[in-house]
Amino acid sequence: MELPFLPDRDFFTMREAARLAQVPAHTLRYWESRFGDLRPARKTGGHRRYARADLELILEIRDLLHKRRMTVAGARRALIDRRRVPTTLDGASPASCDSAPALKLLREVKKEIKMMIEEFGR
Repeated sequence: MELPFLPDRDFFTMREAARLAQVPAHTLRYWESRFGDLRPARKTGGHRRYARADLELILEIRDLLHKRRMTVAGARRALIDRRRVPTTLDGASPASCDSAPALKLLREVKKEIKMMIEEFGR
C-alpha cells in the first residue's frame, strides 16, 4: 500500500484525518467502533487526536475496504492476521525461510548466556 503525502506532524484532528483519508468524519467514528486498534487520544474537551500511527492504520483500513473491496469483518481478520505473522529482517515470512539453523544458533546462544550467568553470579 502506498501512503499519500502526510504532513510532518505528530497529531492530526479528525477533520485533517478525514481529509487525508478521503472519507467522511462519521466513517472514522464508525471504524473506531469496529476496529479495536484504532483508538485516537482524546483532548480534555473530548476532541480526537489521531497520531501518525492511527492515520497509517486508517489508510490501511481504507485500502482494505475500498480498493480490495473487503467487508468490515474481512478487513478486521486481515489486520489481525497481519499482526500475528511475524516477519524476518528482510521482510520474508518465517515459514518461507529455513529456520532450523536459526533455532540451533539461538539455542547455543541461550546456553552460553546461562553459563555466563552462572559463572558471574558466584
